[in-house]
Amino acid sequence: MTFKQKIFQEFLKQIEANIASYQYTLNELKHSVANETKSTAGDKHETALSMLQIEQSAVAKHLFDAIETKNNFLKTSQEVHHDEIRKGSLVKTTQGYFFISVALPKIVVDNQCIIAISPTSPLGMQLMGKKLHDECLLLNKLHQIESIC
Repeated sequence: MTFKQKIFQEFLKQIEANIASYQYTLNELKHSVANETKSTAGDKHETALSMLQIEQSAVAKHLFDAIETKNNFLKTSQEVHHDEIRKGSLVKTTQGYFFISVALPKIVVDNQCIIAISPTSPLGMQLMGKKLHDECLLLNKLHQIESIC
């Protein structure tokens, strides 16, 4: 498995773990709502039920977003080598590794910190289309491209 494939798999695991966590939380909330409907405590019962439903709605939204993130991530090119930076590129700059896909929390693979960024992020927009040894400046940090794969 190549370094880029390891990175892809680690980010995918991260996304799937988020989805599983939201699904678990949503199931727990459904059980809580079901148990709350059995109560007959009046106004206090209605407030608790309403709060559970609001929380359930928020978690369902997070779950939907996580599934959308996974779907978008799976559309990322897994080609081994790119001549210029595009979606799916793993870019090593003087400032670190960036995986151009969707924005995700950083991971560590083979003792290297990898940051997944969107092509529409400020850095992503500056990197798109660049080639080996090109440079871009973001927030007073110079990023010189050392490798693209």
